[in-house]
Amino acid sequence: MQKSIIDFKDISRFFQVGTETVKALREVNININANEFVAIMGPSGSGKSTLMNILGCLDTPTKGTYHLNGQDVSKMTDNELADVRNREIGFIFQTFNLLQRSTARENVMLPLVYAGVNKSQRIARAEETLASVQLADRMNHKPNELSGGQRQRVAVARALVNNPSIVLADEPTGNLDSKTSIEIMGLLEEIHKLGNTIIVVTHEEDIAKHAHRIIRMLDGYIASDEINKNVKTVKDYNLAEFVK
Repeated sequence: MQKSIIDFKDISRFFQVGTETVKALREVNININANEFVAIMGPSGSGKSTLMNILGCLDTPTKGTYHLNGQDVSKMTDNELADVRNREIGFIFQTFNLLQRSTARENVMLPLVYAGVNKSQRIARAEETLASVQLADRMNHKPNELSGGQRQRVAVARALVNNPSIVLADEPTGNLDSKTSIEIMGLLEEIHKLGNTIIVVTHEEDIAKHAHRIIRMLDGYIASDEINKNVKTVKDYNLAEFVK
């Protein structure tokens, strides 16, 4: 029996803008099991960013319940949510969000600092995770000494270092060229094969097609939630055709 990692029940999120109530999410129901690879798509204003913020415990719903790995996180305090984020969720952002004055190793170690892991273990786990994303020879480099693809690999390693329940990637290829985008999606494919649950928020159809399930948002609702019968993989591309 598959284990449910994410369980949204009748999730709504309303914002008050002056005298108007903006209904960003309306009674959304989603269930995501362990080791699924899911893409969330939608045009601007569809609610996908609000959905991502609630999924990532960066926001709480106005109505409904959200269970993450068995915990009801829908009514937690900010401090409780911060603890859940650090333990349960690995974030990958479009803009990388790396500390510019810190090395790749130090950036990857950061979640372990917040988790209270001792220094020797932090170093060992950071180095092991960087090696797993093919950056063993770049551990002492700072972000400005790395390419865009290498910076995103550091961000992926940082997302993985705490062994989170889910990896949540927000437009992970948005600042990358075509070849590097495919390479990063290939890396996410490998991470998924190792048993990780991957959720990618994207507006790019080609990127979404790497996922095994695609959820499309429109006007705060789920417009469709379907299994992707034509999954793309990095092997479907001839990377030699791309110019870096």
